[in-house]
Amino acid sequence: METIGGDLRQMQRTPLAAAHVEALRSAGQVATYPAGTFLARLGEPMDRFIYVEEGEIEVVNPYTDERHFPSTLGPTQFMGDIAFLNGGAWSMPMRTVRDTRVVEVPREAMLTLMSQIPEMSDIIITVYSARRRTLLDDRNSSLRLIGEDEDRNVRGIAEFASRNRIPYSSLPLRSPEAEATAKSCSIAAAVPAVIFGRGVVVTDPTPDKVARLLGLNLEFRNDEAFDVLIVGGGPAGVAAGVYAGAEGLCALVVEDVAIGGQAGTSSRIENYMGFPTGISGADLVWRGEVQAMKFGTRFAMPRRVVLLERLEDESFCATFDNGQRVRTKAVVVATGVQYRRLPLDRLADLEGAGIYYAATEIEARYCKGTEAVIIGGGNSAGQAAMFLSRSARCVRVLVRGASLAASMSSYLSSRLEADPSITIEYGAEVSALHGADHLEALTIRNAKTGATRVVDTRALFIMVGAAPNTEWLSGLVKLDDKGFVITGSGAGSAASPFSTSLPGVFAVGDVRAGSVKRVASSVGEGSVVISKVWEFVNR
Repeated sequence: METIGGDLRQMQRTPLAAAHVEALRSAGQVATYPAGTFLARLGEPMDRFIYVEEGEIEVVNPYTDERHFPSTLGPTQFMGDIAFLNGGAWSMPMRTVRDTRVVEVPREAMLTLMSQIPEMSDIIITVYSARRRTLLDDRNSSLRLIGEDEDRNVRGIAEFASRNRIPYSSLPLRSPEAEATAKSCSIAAAVPAVIFGRGVVVTDPTPDKVARLLGLNLEFRNDEAFDVLIVGGGPAGVAAGVYAGAEGLCALVVEDVAIGGQAGTSSRIENYMGFPTGISGADLVWRGEVQAMKFGTRFAMPRRVVLLERLEDESFCATFDNGQRVRTKAVVVATGVQYRRLPLDRLADLEGAGIYYAATEIEARYCKGTEAVIIGGGNSAGQAAMFLSRSARCVRVLVRGASLAASMSSYLSSRLEADPSITIEYGAEVSALHGADHLEALTIRNAKTGATRVVDTRALFIMVGAAPNTEWLSGLVKLDDKGFVITGSGAGSAASPFSTSLPGVFAVGDVRAGSVKRVASSVGEGSVVISKVWEFVNR
């Protein structure tokens, strides 16, 4: 499958051209640092681009203060990773090994240079992406999670980090590595914890707190103004962010869970043009996020818009779940849909403890040695079944209907039916959940005969139904009887098939009534809508 980031060793042989270095010198300034100087400390903002002219720089282990990698940065190389594009924080400290001369360019000036010199931008972004891929593959990071399998809060951080392509290390409780880490932070060795370097232990860990440490959760000036606010970071929202930035619009993409949306949980998409060997939904949208950031689009997460108001000057004010507000001339609704929560007793108690709504590498680990049960007959359920079959003892797919023909792509249903480790049950539903602190079994009911039986399992995946995320629109635009946003002629607008009943508010992707629920369709709608947004903003 296609993945993010190439081979970093190849890119190390592709230095910036002399003209690129001269441009850096013109936009920045030369600085010399003595040996032992920290040029970046853990959690500090990436506010400047640093290019090495002479000397040597090492990555420092934030728990031991020793050199972390055998290799170092030398002349013609530069510091940073992909977080630089969005103004994130340094995730590893960096220190000069000997007297070192560098060129430093302020971040905003560097982003301008990268937009003006695409050849230089290509080299930098490829190196940044490869560095992030290396950290992800090696699970080598300052963010360490102790006791992920035992603690629901720590597991929630693992899911947040994994879905957002944030490198982290997961240490089993009471393992030698966990005990050494706990000792370096002066905390109890047998207690689950989230740690960001030796000095920062996250109490009552939440994705919001971790996002703040990593610089993902942007702080805004109250009533800060944007040309367009894109609510939702799935394929439609990220595509809109790419084209908004490319058209010179000041754009902000807000996502409350993870960039990628529901598509980000798809382990393998094979019918998206241009990726004949397939690509995961998370990697596909991650590429789009990098493109959007290159054009200057900003991302903030986890952030939820709880209220949208129209102001007297016909602009809009959006209020976030933390009380912050931003103003915008136009809004693109790309909040997609979420799987419905089934009316089962103790469902909420077991969510995240055996009941899941996504099938990623994190959830696959929880399936080892057990039978995984999936509820749903759509493409997401099919992709999850194929993916989980590699780690679970076996996979059982429960479908309420009599066939998959109307809900799942033919290539996918054929693979499920041919896989001996996957069982499909038609006319079946879950009627009860069993387990104390974690799911242990469930009751399956035959919808036709009423017969029931109990199946032992520690992993149930619910991928059924499509509830639109539109509560925050507070009655501003017309919705259909299921809560989807009505657009185009149905909303009384002939200006665009994506216009809503309120001028300046557009809807794209799965949240739009009548849309085709496919990744390619969402990307197309997010791309096309920006032309009308541009016209509205510049009317």
